[in-house]
Amino acid sequence: MSWLLQFSPAVEKDLRKIDRTDVRYILDSLERFARDFGERYEAELMKSGKVKALAGEWEGFYRLRLRSYRAIYRKYGEALVIFVVRVAHRKDAYR
Repeated sequence: MSWLLQFSPAVEKDLRKIDRTDVRYILDSLERFARDFGERYEAELMKSGKVKALAGEWEGFYRLRLRSYRAIYRKYGEALVIFVVRVAHRKDAYR
């Protein structure tokens, strides 16, 4: 079963600051991520370092590494929703 991918309004603003080819890569990767998402897939990505649980102010959120960009998301298991709150270059992602 695939997860629904939702974006906060801030993500649209984030994506406008990024080159078109990178935006296409990011959106394609997020769609594939949501389609393939499951406990086993998430564990595999965590082990490889592509996904990381965040701490501190971002506790409860996860970071997905997409080349030099980061997508910060939260999952809502009961509704099978992955809610992306931020997409930014890695140097700006946590500001």
